[in-house]
Formats: sequence, structure tokens, C-alpha cells
Amino acid sequence: MSERSLATVPPLRILVRSLLIAVVVATPAIVLRLSGSHPDPLIQLALYGAAVVAASFVLAWAAEAAQVDVSGGFAIAVLALIAVLPEYAVDLFYAYTAGHDPAYVQYAAANMTGSNRLLLGLGWPLVVLVSLYVAGRVSKKPARSLALEPGNRMELGFLLVAGVAAFIIPATGHIHLVFGLAMIAWFGFYLYRLTRGEAEEPDLIGTAAVIGGLPRNRRRPLVIALFVLAAAVILVSAEPFAESLVASGTQLGVDEFLLVQWLAPLASEAPEFIVAILFAWRGKGTAAIATLISSKINQWTLLIGSLPIAYLAGGGSASLVLDTRQTEEMLLTATQTLMGVAILISLRFWRWSAWTLLGLFAVQFVVTGTTGRFVLSAIYLGIAVAVMAKHWRMVVPTLLAPFRRQAADEPAPELARV
Repeated sequence: MSERSLATVPPLRILVRSLLIAVVVATPAIVLRLSGSHPDPLIQLALYGAAVVAASFVLAWAAEAAQVDVSGGFAIAVLALIAVLPEYAVDLFYAYTAGHDPAYVQYAAANMTGSNRLLLGLGWPLVVLVSLYVAGRVSKKPARSLALEPGNRMELGFLLVAGVAAFIIPATGHIHLVFGLAMIAWFGFYLYRLTRGEAEEPDLIGTAAVIGGLPRNRRRPLVIALFVLAAAVILVSAEPFAESLVASGTQLGVDEFLLVQWLAPLASEAPEFIVAILFAWRGKGTAAIATLISSKINQWTLLIGSLPIAYLAGGGSASLVLDTRQTEEMLLTATQTLMGVAILISLRFWRWSAWTLLGLFAVQFVVTGTTGRFVLSAIYLGIAVAVMAKHWRMVVPTLLAPFRRQAADEPAPELARV
């Protein structure tokens, strides 16, 4: 880091305080798991959920500080991926368990569809609306849209291809191992393309800045230790957290599917949302939305692709067969994804589109049932087609962007930092 960056690094006590808070929050869950006791499911849900959130923050701090030693483009995807590792842990547990316990088949893809719709339907709009509010307050004039960087078109291209391919799942009613491997390969190609960018000095803030400002011989061991610590907490907490969700639903008389689909993703993605919103509040809206776009890519490629592998490893077949409810949820999530790409294809995130995404996300909790899901899917798809028809000249360049060499005047996609 430069001397100017080091001069602005917060005092070391911020690091100690942050880590201490994370440890205090996560410790009850670790003690509970090691003791082998099984208190009320609601108590387990609160303790293990808090531990997952604490571990998420630790992962984010370590991953961002690691950008000091890793090339910028690659760090973008890695940071976005690490930020949602708790989500992966919970979702893959359900898929793995479904391989030998038919009762869990109904939850195999529920967590994944919930996390994706939460990310795009709530995370994207909130970041944009906060960014536009901040921009309007600074300029004293209402801001109508948030501009993306030209380099973000490559990411939109990857998401568009994955989004179209994902319609195979609701069309066939299952996620085949071959399809999963193809999606993982697509994510691997995405990482490869990002590594072609030049390394840039990260603009770290808060706890991550303290870690990144340490001397190399202290920074690298600390980053590795934080990765190991957070991963250990997630491994210890993921299984009981997932099981307590189902048990809590039974105890409260609440649909377990809804708890798995919404409460688990909300807990595991809360740190990412908070970080992105805070970054948008500091006037870095483009960087904040780029973070969530990258997270959407890895969830819609790597996470989907990993489900049939986990299912097979758990004793299932090479094809994860979805029930009717999950097939409908996949269709709804796929159409929402297509709309998300469509509204960004002009590299402008307009205020109206943010409110539309947020409104449609809220409606799904009121309009339930098969008919409601099909109607919402049709609305998402109709808006996507209409917007792409309006900006039809941008469709082919977006599809080709993952395969084209990045122009010199197109900066690599930027990622929000803690």
C-alpha cells in the first residue's frame, strides 16, 4: 500500500475490537456444538445463525485484505465468492443430506433459489436507491440512474449466458451432473477472464484496511489464520443451523420450506448486504452494485453446479430431481435473473427499475401458490423481453463480452470493500 493509504489506516484497536466482537458472537455456538447438547430449536437457530453471520464478516475482512497480495481482477470474484461461503455451506448440506434422506429433497434447491432472489430482488435495489439518494444529496438534484463501468459488460455477459442456460432446469425438472459441471466450468472461465486484468492497489476501509496495512510477514499469516478460523466456525455451525431451521418451522407451525428459502439466506448474506449498502452510502454506488453482480454470477453458476455433486456425494443419483414446488421456484428465479440482466444491459441502473425489482420481490410474499409464481414469472419475463427489445443493439455485444479482449479504456469491474 502507498504511504498515503497507510497514513489513513485506522488504529490497531479497531482490528482487536472487531475480532473480539466476532469471537464473542460465535463462541456460544461453538461451545454448544462441542458440548453435544440440543436445546430448543429456536435457541439453536439464534446461536448458530449468529455464528454464521460473525464468520461471514471475518471472511470478508480477510478476503479484502488479501487483495493487497492478489491481482485486482481475480480478487473481485474471489471476494464475492468468499462473502457467500456461508450460503454455500448451508445449501450444499441440504443437497448432500437429500442424497440419502428423501425428506430433505424438498429443501435441496430451496435455499439456493431464495438466496438468488433475495440478492437480486432486495440487495440490488437497496444499493441503487441508497446510491441515488447520496448522489442527489451531494448534487442538490434528484439522481435518476446509477452508471456502471464499461468493464461491467463482461460480467453481464457471463450472467446472461448462465441465465439463459438455467431455463433448462425448470424445463426438465432436474439438475443433472453434466449440466452442473458445465456451470462450474463457466464460472471457472469467468475467473480466468478476470485474472487477465492488471493488479490495482485496493481501497480498503475499516478492519480490512488495518489488516492490509500490516507488514507482509504479519499480514499474510493473519489473513490465513482468519480464513481458517471463519471456515471452522462455518463448518461447525452450518449443519445444526440448517437442521434447526426445519425443526423451528415444525415447532412454530411455519412452512419449513419458507424458512429454509428465506431465513437461512438472510442470515448468511446479511454481512454482504450491509457492506454493499455502507459502501453505497459513501458514494461508491457503482462499486457496490458490482459486488452484488459478481455474487449473483457465482451463485447462479458455481452454486447451482455444485448441488448435483453434493447430492451424488450424499448417496443420490447423477441427477437432482426437483419436486413441483422447486421447479416453479427455479422458473421464477430464472426469469428474475433475466430481468436483472436486461435492466442493466444499457449499463444504467434506473430508479424505476430498482423500485420495480423491489416491488415484485415483495409481491411474491403476498401472491403465493402455483398460479402466483407463474404470473410473477410471466411479468419478469415480459419486462426482460421489452427492455432487451428497446436496447437490442446491446444484446449481442453483451453475449460476446466474455469472449472479447477487454479494451484498454475499459477498466476491470470494481468491487465494493469493507
